[in-house]
Amino acid sequence: MNCEFEDKVFTTDAAEFDALALEIFRFQARYNKVYAAYINALGLDPLSVRTITEIPFLPISFFKLHPIVTGEFTPEVVFESSGTTGMINSRHEVRKLSLYRQSFQSGFELFYGPVKDWCVIGLLPSYLERQHSSLVLMVDEMIRISAVDESGFYLYNVDQLADLLIQLEQRKQKTLLIGVSFALVDFAERYKLQLEHTIVMETGGMKGRRKELTREELHEILQRGFGVQNIHAEYGMTELLSQAYSKKNGLFQCPPWMRILLREEDDPFSISEYKGSTGLINVIDLANLYSCSFIATDDIGKMHPCQQFEVLGRMDNSDLRGCSLMVI
Repeated sequence: MNCEFEDKVFTTDAAEFDALALEIFRFQARYNKVYAAYINALGLDPLSVRTITEIPFLPISFFKLHPIVTGEFTPEVVFESSGTTGMINSRHEVRKLSLYRQSFQSGFELFYGPVKDWCVIGLLPSYLERQHSSLVLMVDEMIRISAVDESGFYLYNVDQLADLLIQLEQRKQKTLLIGVSFALVDFAERYKLQLEHTIVMETGGMKGRRKELTREELHEILQRGFGVQNIHAEYGMTELLSQAYSKKNGLFQCPPWMRILLREEDDPFSISEYKGSTGLINVIDLANLYSCSFIATDDIGKMHPCQQFEVLGRMDNSDLRGCSLMVI
């Protein structure tokens, strides 16, 4: 079963988003058994939902307990979250890897231009070491797309990486250094560079590796160590096929097929997308056609003008998540 909306996802605009989201909601409410059971347990008739704020968002913890699939298929890839021993990891069964590739490439290029023009350097575990990581697959694919020979993973050979960054700067080569927070901090404290043609992008992840830092503290360390004015960031997760990006000040912006809404902690069905509001982050990711496009995360956020949002932290007692635990 192919979704009739597949060709519309990456061409939607703000005016069309709500209507397409409602169509996808009804599609998933019908063909996603777990989501349908959840909606039924709420006593909700999917046909009664008229606005995106009325759509029920599936708790992200369901990805730990059940296959979250729309229709029946053999997945081309299964993404799995990182975690500590004894922790139940989330699993995202992806029917079409092409949807993920189109989502992350189109999303990145919307904010930064063609991937091929960048030297892409991943301060992450290699693809072979973490085969089920969606982030590693994304960076690995970007490295393949890049037309710059020096693109690659640099996990342990940091001396070579420091020398390479200096060489790339001398060539004025546009460079993306993307890494987990603790690895970037380790590197920044060991070397003092002045980067003018390099974007430093953190993907989050400090728990279990180093002392917890606020975003401001983290970015100050990285700005000082890399000699850059702003630290960029990527907001994504195992359960999503799309990413939001921040170019400065921790303010994220979504691609047109992704949207953030906030819910109240004590009333998960009270939804807001207005600037100044604070609450738990709900994500609409239309690229999640064959899983669930409506995810209630455990992240706390704040809305800003122009649909920008800030990630303030995580809800108490939520599991450790993310790339901070990818390197053991």
